[in-house]
Amino acid sequence: MYKPTPIALFTLGGVVLCWMVFAAVFLFRRRLPKQPEAKRDRLSLLGIFLQMFAYFLVWFQVPGSPFLPPVAALSGSTGIVFSVCTVALAVGSVWLIASAASTLGRHWALAARLIEGHKLVTAGPYRFLRNPIYTGMLGMLIATGLAMEHWAALIVAVVLFAVGMVIRVRSEEKLLRSAFGKEFEDYAKRVPAVLPGIF
Repeated sequence: MYKPTPIALFTLGGVVLCWMVFAAVFLFRRRLPKQPEAKRDRLSLLGIFLQMFAYFLVWFQVPGSPFLPPVAALSGSTGIVFSVCTVALAVGSVWLIASAASTLGRHWALAARLIEGHKLVTAGPYRFLRNPIYTGMLGMLIATGLAMEHWAALIVAVVLFAVGMVIRVRSEEKLLRSAFGKEFEDYAKRVPAVLPGIF
């Protein structure tokens, strides 16, 4: 019976550690007094479901299938580079999520909504991306799929996640356009939504 290689275990361990930080960002963030909602778009819940299912796919281990089977192409120096890049992607993604959540403060919510007194946030990572939390979430999805070595599942997961992400972005930005009009339009023209040059 084979054993996972040290490189594979290091990669997965690094990604799991980043997931723990990712969870802590949301579980232990400073909660401000609840604000009355002005508007909410429930279509974004479909996007959330698709994204969560995508995460399930990259984590799911088929019963009876080998865990982190040795991959010849990922041994030696190639495996080390693969491992470092995968963990670096996870670390960078978690940093982006934490920075964006901190900048967003009381405006952050799981589903698309506006609260009374809502302001358009354009500071911190929002200077470069309109939805940096989604960028970080996508990075975590990819890093997890690479660490778990679920190649086919990762492709399907990325497609599902992308569909869910587009639904959420459009739902949220529909609310922001209705609230901020030209201010948001000008912001959207100069700053990409999630991935520069792509979306």
